[in-house]
Amino acid sequence: MPKRLPVILLIAFFGLFVVAGCGSDSGSDSDGGDTAIATSDSDPVILDSNGSEFNPSKVYAETIDGVVSIRSIFGDIENSPATAAIAGGSGFVLNRDGEIVTNAHVISDGSGENRKAADHVYVEFSTGDVLEADIVGFDPFADVGLLKVDPDQVEMKPLTLANSDKVVVGQPIAVIGSPFGEDQTLTTGVVSQTGRSVMSLTDFQIEGAIQTDASINPGNSGGPMLDGDGHVIGISQQMKSGSGSSDGVGFGVPANSIRRSAGMLSDGGEPEYAYIGVSTQPLYPQLAEKLGLDSDQGAIVAEVVNGGPADEAGIRGGDRELLFQGATYDVGGDVIVAVDGIPIEHAEDLGRLVGALKPGQTATLEVIRDGERKSVDVELENRPAAITRP
Repeated sequence: MPKRLPVILLIAFFGLFVVAGCGSDSGSDSDGGDTAIATSDSDPVILDSNGSEFNPSKVYAETIDGVVSIRSIFGDIENSPATAAIAGGSGFVLNRDGEIVTNAHVISDGSGENRKAADHVYVEFSTGDVLEADIVGFDPFADVGLLKVDPDQVEMKPLTLANSDKVVVGQPIAVIGSPFGEDQTLTTGVVSQTGRSVMSLTDFQIEGAIQTDASINPGNSGGPMLDGDGHVIGISQQMKSGSGSSDGVGFGVPANSIRRSAGMLSDGGEPEYAYIGVSTQPLYPQLAEKLGLDSDQGAIVAEVVNGGPADEAGIRGGDRELLFQGATYDVGGDVIVAVDGIPIEHAEDLGRLVGALKPGQTATLEVIRDGERKSVDVELENRPAAITRP
């Protein structure tokens, strides 16, 4: 029987829903009965990869006042409820000015350049206060959205952004959000892998994503992923599932991408990313030997976008297919081995290195072409939301 393929799900929670206990006390709907509950005088403690203490209860207590639940309304819910929709998600307080970070897909809808902001967005704090937020902007390339509320209405308790480049595999983390509308939910796990490439809201991928086995479900979108110090290493963004619910393969937008996006959006700016217009495939030692290359690391240029910067600079894409070790490669074109003198160790490095530059700058690509190394200058353009292919 064919194996069912996993589904990638963005994890905003769509639909009309009621969150029990919003703005009320913490009373339980449970009957209680005679159920025995085991108690302990000490919180569970886990040691992280550095041997220091990771205490989820402490992380939760120190950060929950900076975590919010978000409800976005699309359409006229009062006069045309049949055509309106609500998206539920999560977020965190970025600063004392009232700026709040979430996912772009929580506060916007549509595709490509036609993506539109929600008509109304409401933010609920741990105190039960609910404020309407202004949408400062959103970055569909990183799936980061920025909101702003009146900081005079509720005390802002911002969380600290970590340096996500320092996140390591095996590091324990805490995830807080509102899965299925259940506010202030804590789940824990470890960093399963770093440097993943995952789907964004455009034709481009989010580079450097953090993979975790912590339970992430619809409604967690935009909620913080926290290290043992309570610092934000990323925000929950999507999950890979074969069942439609969490299967222990979740992904988050890394903190460094959040920092960049928020910086671009904060002053009313638009997200800008440099773009060269190629699709690539990974090069590894055995494939390099098969192709007779003098480098076993780099990015094979599979396709060049017509009229894009790489095309204008003369970069060549593959002209034939090669089936090797069970995979198909588009070969015969250029292999990019460095950008501005910085070697490419993995194909994903090309996007990261180009992404660190700005539109209008010139990048010097070192390529292997017909067995010889050449330097090609490419004038970078602003990345489009969608790529037009023939």
